[in-house]
Amino acid sequence: MKEQQYILKKPQTFDLRDIFECGQCFRWNEQEDGSYTGVWQENVVNVKKEGQDYIFSGICKNGNLEEKIQKYFDLDRNYEEIKQSLSKIDNYMKDSIQYGKGIRILNQDLWETIISFIISANNNIPRIKGIIERLSKTYGKKIEWNGKIYYTFPTPEELKDVTVKEYRELGLGFRDIRMYETTKMILEGKVNLQDLEKNQNTIEVRNKLLTLSGVGPKVADCILLFSDLKRLEVFPIDVWVRRVMNDLYIQNKDETKVNKKQIEALAQEKFGNLAGLAQQYLFYWRREA
Repeated sequence: MKEQQYILKKPQTFDLRDIFECGQCFRWNEQEDGSYTGVWQENVVNVKKEGQDYIFSGICKNGNLEEKIQKYFDLDRNYEEIKQSLSKIDNYMKDSIQYGKGIRILNQDLWETIISFIISANNNIPRIKGIIERLSKTYGKKIEWNGKIYYTFPTPEELKDVTVKEYRELGLGFRDIRMYETTKMILEGKVNLQDLEKNQNTIEVRNKLLTLSGVGPKVADCILLFSDLKRLEVFPIDVWVRRVMNDLYIQNKDETKVNKKQIEALAQEKFGNLAGLAQQYLFYWRREA
């Protein structure tokens, strides 16, 4: 595969750390020079900032690097308008947007996002990244670029003969059976990924995702938000999000008594169809700052 390069000139709403460290993706790693190298589908790309521009270099199995970057980084969406709209809600939102002003929500492969967030359950980011890397190295395809070896995320077909025991040996822990069962469900057509991508009814898609082993409400919402399904109205709720929503808005002395329905209702009332982006700004701001 021939190396390609694309220069993104002075983009608004684009910061490498904000995009890659906000908890939405697990296969981008910071390099010694401050650039990031990542693998998605059959693409290996490095991106670095030079002045106000961003230089993407890498290889794609099929197609044009610029087109892939445009889609993957959601570059056709006007985040400046979104930030202006959300900033008007209150000062908390304004402050969180200022902190994570370079966030863009990636359009990630649906299958990879499903498995990545099943692996993310009760887990920390370094461990999630390690498991995904071992899974890819063991069952994905090898790609060589720039003197280094990378691995694609394995397809359901590439995982069809993998046993629960083999997943456990990769360090999945209790998630081994969930990974095994979800892969089988996809292979047997019990959940059709192409149908999910075509279905515009978010509730129907969410309910279908919830039938997958290891996919609860929070994981389903992460899949809806961070994959190429791109449903910006969903509001994933984890410990950090419950904490920030309680601290800022609900203010119950006992945080554990704040239930998800209460948070979801508040999120829809305050943030509407941009709730997912509001969640990401609040989560990143509170966790990092």
